[in-house]
Amino acid sequence: MTRFLLDIKKYKKYSGRKSALLLILTNQGLWALFVYRLGNACYRSKLPVFFKRVALLLFVFWQKGIEIVTGISLPYSAQIGEGFYIGHFGGVIVNPSAIIGRNCNISQGVTIGVSGRDEKRGVPVIGDNVYMGANAVIVGKIKIGNNCVIGANSLVNMNIEDNKTVLGVPAQVISDNTSKNYI
Repeated sequence: MTRFLLDIKKYKKYSGRKSALLLILTNQGLWALFVYRLGNACYRSKLPVFFKRVALLLFVFWQKGIEIVTGISLPYSAQIGEGFYIGHFGGVIVNPSAIIGRNCNISQGVTIGVSGRDEKRGVPVIGDNVYMGANAVIVGKIKIGNNCVIGANSLVNMNIEDNKTVLGVPAQVISDNTSKNYI
């Protein structure tokens, strides 16, 4: 639950220091993160196989309910670092095999998914301090470096080096600006 407390800390920073209780009660992103963090802790635990499977089955239903209510899909098997911030309500889809680093921000409509063929088929590995703009699509067996900005409505299907800003369909590096002012 330490990771969830770090998530709340980041939400407090963006909310003008509103109380944690108010944020938990009113913020759909935190609802989805809470269910994800519990499910992921169970998934990574050393519980006996039978109990783990039963618990994960329950988490699948709970996660599906949260997905229906919030429009945010964070499967328990995805790897998401602490300080994750979901900026706006809905349309966030994360592949169960995706890896997202620490202190990342994700906007509404973002998809992090599978794409490619043969040895290029896979899901993204996203570094730390990455800002993902509204409706961005990040797909394939690619690596997004640390401190990157992915512009709104971009399609990222190639590796991105650290400290780059990308934009477009397909995304292209447009500057060496980092995510410092976005995170």
